[in-house]
Amino acid sequence: MTPEAPVIFIVDDDEAVRDALALHLELAGLTVRPCASAAEFLAVADPGQPGCAVLDIRMPGMDGLTLQQEMVQRGLTLPVIVMTGHGDVPAAVRAFRAGAVDFLQKPFDEDLLIERVHEACERDRNARQAGIEAAEIRERTALLSPREREVMELVAEGLPNKTIARRLDIGIRTVETHRGRVLEKMGARNASELVRMLTRLEPGRG
Repeated sequence: MTPEAPVIFIVDDDEAVRDALALHLELAGLTVRPCASAAEFLAVADPGQPGCAVLDIRMPGMDGLTLQQEMVQRGLTLPVIVMTGHGDVPAAVRAFRAGAVDFLQKPFDEDLLIERVHEACERDRNARQAGIEAAEIRERTALLSPREREVMELVAEGLPNKTIARRLDIGIRTVETHRGRVLEKMGARNASELVRMLTRLEPGRG
């Protein structure tokens, strides 16, 4: 399946700014969707659509920072680049705390915006790919029996078969059998690869 092309959403109530940024990004080969307000963006945004969102902080109605919060509530995980013409440092701090990947003060170099947009789209692509891989690993884990899951957890801790057998009060041959089935069902060639797979589900693991 061919990955869907990223879309760059420009959310700004200033039509001249929207048109200028859209033209510059389109000339760079990017697909752009200008939106005149937060409400317009939310009406067309799709959680499955890759890309990024370039948001103006100060807009009538819902501003860019409030829009960030609303995106989180709706499961819209697009990376956010925040724009402002006011150099509002507290707003920048709030934007980063809300997950913005960049903060640009108007007027800014449009080539810099293109660079940051590409970086944001790459971040989005990596996050979506990691999500797909994690979902596949969860599906494989669901195929394991309760005992196989116990063995998998102990294998992932780096315990030898003899220790696992003693811990679970089963024979070493039985551990070997379960271990083989775990690796087969999980699609892992060895214990190290199994640990890497489980780390994708629990980043703090290992």
